[in-house]
Amino acid sequence: MSLPAESKRPWIDPGHPRLSIVRQCPLSGWPRSNYDYEPMATETAANLPLIDESYLKRPFYGSPRMTAWLRQQGWEVNEKRVARLMRVMGLQAVVPGPHTSRPHPTHRVYPSC
Repeated sequence: MSLPAESKRPWIDPGHPRLSIVRQCPLSGWPRSNYDYEPMATETAANLPLIDESYLKRPFYGSPRMTAWLRQQGWEVNEKRVARLMRVMGLQAVVPGPHTSRPHPTHRVYPSC
């Protein structure tokens, strides 16, 4: 049975007099890269109201257009960041996407030449 990674972190003592961290990690069955890894900080609370406020004014904007609009307002934002924030908040553009490839069921299909 394998234990979760975070339960193994206390097993490693960085101030141990004889065993280095490099040696302690394999002994505990934990890769050293996991020991050195620090998760990124969560999103700051200042960014969420900005997206929420903008979305309430323009619910038909998706992430690309929302990014362009925020840039016009003077914010330096990336489309991937805006898309992630919208996904975290559960926001999605209210207009349907294009359905240009769907044939209408009553239209006749002609043979190709």
